[in-house]
Amino acid sequence: MSYDNGYKLLFSHPEMVEDLLKGFVKEEWVSQCDFQTLEKVSGNYVTDDLRDREDDLIWRIRWGDQWLYIYLLLEFQSTVDHFMAIRILGYLALLYQDIIRSEKLGTHDLLPPVLPLVLYNGARRWNAPVELNALIRPAPIGLEKFRPQLSFLLLDEGRFSAEDLSSLNNLVAALFQLENSRSEQDIKKVARLLRHWLNSAEQVSLKRAFVVWVNRVFLAKKMSGIQFTEFNDLEEVETMLAETVQNWQIQAHEKGMSEGRQQGLQEGRQEGRQEGRQEGRQEEAAKLFLLLLDSKFGAISQDVQTKIRQASLEEIEAWTKQIFQAETPEALLNG
Repeated sequence: MSYDNGYKLLFSHPEMVEDLLKGFVKEEWVSQCDFQTLEKVSGNYVTDDLRDREDDLIWRIRWGDQWLYIYLLLEFQSTVDHFMAIRILGYLALLYQDIIRSEKLGTHDLLPPVLPLVLYNGARRWNAPVELNALIRPAPIGLEKFRPQLSFLLLDEGRFSAEDLSSLNNLVAALFQLENSRSEQDIKKVARLLRHWLNSAEQVSLKRAFVVWVNRVFLAKKMSGIQFTEFNDLEEVETMLAETVQNWQIQAHEKGMSEGRQQGLQEGRQEGRQEGRQEGRQEEAAKLFLLLLDSKFGAISQDVQTKIRQASLEEIEAWTKQIFQAETPEALLNG
């Protein structure tokens, strides 16, 4: 399951959209919306070059006697898109064209307002403009009035502190807490909250969506390259995590021995079998440990990479056991 599709599964539930608006859109109009009217509309818009926009989610909600549209752009990438406002402009034009066609708007009818909302969870903090005007050069006097105006609401998950998110007590905040988690304890704490919040019969579908997302997206990213047993219910998270952490160093050791042995046999023909095996095990253990660090912390500095590649097999195994408790790669290695 792709990262985008994992989020699409979650935000296909009205409870998630409601918590997103109530928790993260700090505007008075949100309190005036009738959340009982939340409904999802089709997001299958096609650009001129025939690329589908099927990953976008579009909801609408009643605000007084009119509809408001919520455009959720579910594209998660490792780099910041400097021209995101331009893309949003194109997507909103497609949405308005579809509204005109589907609702058969007449000459004097007005289009509904739209909230364009971008969810971003890249390792780097977002530093691109959220206003279209910032991407256009200053115009001569008299031409300014023709500059297009557009802004989008950016939610950069990494900018929210643990205190900010825990104080919100809603499902989207819990989702962001999982994304920002740095330890086994962080994950367990959020899992307990989700179990408490999603224990009613009406929330079975959303609870299942969280289970799928944690298995196929969250843990697949956090434990990239590591085998783990998928769980079927949020109640199993703590047991699964404990078993997985215990098996990390075992898998790392076995993988290093297996692949290192093959490399060692080749190197042994020239430098001796024993030395080749040891170097092979150390090299593969270092590669796997770097993969774990990248999954947990993002990009790793060159100094850290060098230190790990020069470390002994025993040092790497000791670091692997402590990776869940570490706040930074440097703290882990120096500890």
